[in-house]
Order: sequence, then C-alpha cells, then structure tokens
Amino acid sequence: MQRVAAFTDTYLPTVNGVTYTVQTWRERWHQRGGRMDVVFPDAPAYDPDGEREHPTRSVGFPFYEGFRFGLPGVPEPVKRSEPEVVHAHTPFGLGLSALYLARRIDAPLVASYHTPTAEYADYLAKGPVATAVEGTARRYERWFMNRADVVVAPSEPARDHLREIGVSTPVRIVPNGVDADFFSPVDTAQVAAFRDRHDLPDGPLVGYTGRHGYEKNLTEIPPAVAAADADPTLVFGGEGPAREEVEAAAAETDVDTRFLGFLDREELPTFYSALDAFLFPSPVETQGLVALEANACGTPVVGVDAGALADTVEDGTNGLHFPEGDTAAFAAAVDRVLAEADQFRENCLAYRGTASATHAVDVLADVYDDANSLR
Repeated sequence: MQRVAAFTDTYLPTVNGVTYTVQTWRERWHQRGGRMDVVFPDAPAYDPDGEREHPTRSVGFPFYEGFRFGLPGVPEPVKRSEPEVVHAHTPFGLGLSALYLARRIDAPLVASYHTPTAEYADYLAKGPVATAVEGTARRYERWFMNRADVVVAPSEPARDHLREIGVSTPVRIVPNGVDADFFSPVDTAQVAAFRDRHDLPDGPLVGYTGRHGYEKNLTEIPPAVAAADADPTLVFGGEGPAREEVEAAAAETDVDTRFLGFLDREELPTFYSALDAFLFPSPVETQGLVALEANACGTPVVGVDAGALADTVEDGTNGLHFPEGDTAAFAAAVDRVLAEADQFRENCLAYRGTASATHAVDVLADVYDDANSLR
C-alpha cells in the first residue's frame, strides 16, 4: 500500500461530509497496511494523533463560525514520511500546500472535488456580488484541478460539472462511501429513547440533519411538509448560517417542527432510524453523504432531481425524486414514501453494500496506482 499525504481545509472537530470522508478513508487505508498522513487547520478543541494527523497554523474564517483557514505549510513529519501520492481535498488554502509538496518531491497530485463553488460564494456575498465571487472561484478551481494528475469526483453529475467548467485532467469517480458498520438500523428501544430524550411525539417523523447552508434550499422543506396529507412531525438536526431562515420558514406553517441543533455523531444512526423519510432539497450536492447515511439506516430519501441526488436517489428503490422548486411534487413524494414505508425500508437495506466506505477505498487504491502510472 502506498504512502499518502492528504491535505484538507476541514477536519475534526468540524463536522461535515468532507471531514467524515477524509477520516474514514484514512482509517480504512491504515487497516489495509498503508500510511495516510492528514494535514489540516489546527483547532484548540481537537487532540490529534501525532503520528498521522498534522495540524498546521490557521486563522478563523469570518464568514462561517467554526471554520478555520489553514495557512500554507508542510509539516516536517509529512516531508519525512516520503509520500508516494499527494491528495488535495481542497483547491483552496492547504490545497496549495499539497500542490507545492507534489511538485517538490515529484509525486502525483490527486485532487478531490467535494464542494461546488456556489457554496463558497453564498458565504461571502449575496446577489450580483455572489455571482461574481462564484465566477472567480470557478476559474480558480479550474486552474487548480488542471494541475492535478487525476481528479476524484464522487458522482457522474460532479464529473460532468467539472467537464463543463473546463477541467481537462482525467476524472475518476470514487463514491465517498459510508461506514456501513456504524450507519445501520438501530432497534426500536433506542429509537423510543431518542424520541423521549428529544421530546418527539408519536407518529411519523420526517426531517433533515447536516449543515444548514443557504445553497441547500432547506427553506423548501417546511412548506412541502405542510402540503403533505400525512401530517408528520418535522425534525431538523445540525447547525449552519441558514438556520434562522429555516426557522422562519417553519414558523409560517402549521407544521409541528422541532430543531434539535447539533447532534453528536454517535446519535446519527438513531436519528436516521427514527425518521420515516429523509428530506433533501439541495441541488448542489456532489454526492450527498447524508442521503447515503440515511439509506444505510433503512430510511428512504425524498431528494431533488438535480445535482448528485439525481443519481444517489433511485426512484422507487431507496427514495423518490421531485423537480426542483415544485412544492406540490415534493409533498406528494413525502406522502408516497410514508404510505409505502415498509417496502422502501426493505429496499434501502438491500442497497447498503453499494455505498460502503470499503468499496470506496478499493476504488481509491486503483486511482492512486493510476496516478503513478500516468507520470
């Protein structure tokens, strides 16, 4: 197994899909006998593994609380590890350190495409200014990706988007994957305890957990649930800059809506298992890891027919699609999933193996081999 140096702008204790992907891949790589060092922005609340996790100096990011911007640099232990592959999980910040290291030691650079540029723009500005920021970020992203030997994308729509913006580097699809041992259905007693702990009523539950970003269109969820005939309770987990807008959207309906705030990772399988449907209107996902986590726990996804969710969700199998912005269709999909809950649950459980992290790392190993052969 090859020695890998991975660089990421987001890592523990920050909680998001990129963090979990990097952490899971690192653990699986080590289990196979390889070495994967991770370079990330330091954070006072996290105690790293000194042999494989290497925090670098960072500064706070003023537009998103809790996020830190890593300052350029390559820790000495990483240099001494003599990596055979350098993997950038970001084109910004520490991605430049990855590019520098790869060029300095003449190693292949693999670049992961995790986050659309629209997400960055929405944190920095609004309206026409956001459009300008997005355009600038996209040009930079294209510049960076075209300096990699191989680009990794988690889905076909993500690969297609890279081609559309002018990325000419070979692109390989590597699903992020989920820890299927961790994300699995929990028993009814645990679900009942979760409901009691969070004062959730009996009856069907639908909802979302994850980062509350503006670009995820979470404000579309409350009116869709209000239009559904089933009258479920709506539950939101997670935090983010758009939370106030989501709360305001919920307040304009008569839906019983509960905001649980940040959930510890240990609670997520129970949260997903408690839901009868996971609602995901985000059109900008490169894969939508939370959708895969919900499926792995036996919960179907009602997702927008756009971005990676167009592929992640298979209509009638692990969930249902609705057209972007169509509240009536969103509500109808919620009603159908709730009406056919038992069948959808069986389908989701049968779907689990195709989205495992073990499979993802199998493919990643091939990508690293290919990256070396291309040089």
